Amino acid sequence: MEIRELQATIEAILFASGDPVSVDKLADVLELEKNTVIKLTDSLMEQLEDESSGVCIMKMDDKYQMCSKPQFGEQIRKMMDIRRNMPLSPASMEVLAIVAYNQPVTKAFVEQIRGVDCSGVLGSLVTKGLIEEKGRLELPGRPLLYGTTSNFLRCFGITSVDYLPPLPEKDQEEAAQSGPLEEPDEQN
Repeated sequence: MEIRELQATIEAILFASGDPVSVDKLADVLELEKNTVIKLTDSLMEQLEDESSGVCIMKMDDKYQMCSKPQFGEQIRKMMDIRRNMPLSPASMEVLAIVAYNQPVTKAFVEQIRGVDCSGVLGSLVTKGLIEEKGRLELPGRPLLYGTTSNFLRCFGITSVDYLPPLPEKDQEEAAQSGPLEEPDEQN
């Protein structure tokens, strides 16, 4: 197949799927190496960005998904009669940040940091598809582990949790590890 035909096939697969499709799955279907699929899909992403198209392809970790461009969100909501989701509460944002920066985490870990029960907030974030169960910890009681989803990446417009902004505490820790700051001499 030619490059254009391969890209059209990728575009059709992503459109038909609706959900994120892994690079491995695309490589299997197209019978190509992963690196070739990544190059083809990244090139297709650039083409859709440059064109006056209403769709784009988002990359989330090792998955791709076809989405409508954000600037058409209002018209799509009107057409589909979708109510705008309520923004996340401050408690939800705190829990989501704890999970995103420390994943995989247990409910107890989140509660230890926040100092309050987080059952309801975790359940709400799971329902919204922003976090999901990632397994169980090998400790007594086998507590659930939580991590972010590809929906989280899509909602926040990032390709990987590696692109989350650095935490201010990390900057302070790095400064502390580089050595103590010299205090100026006090003059009386």
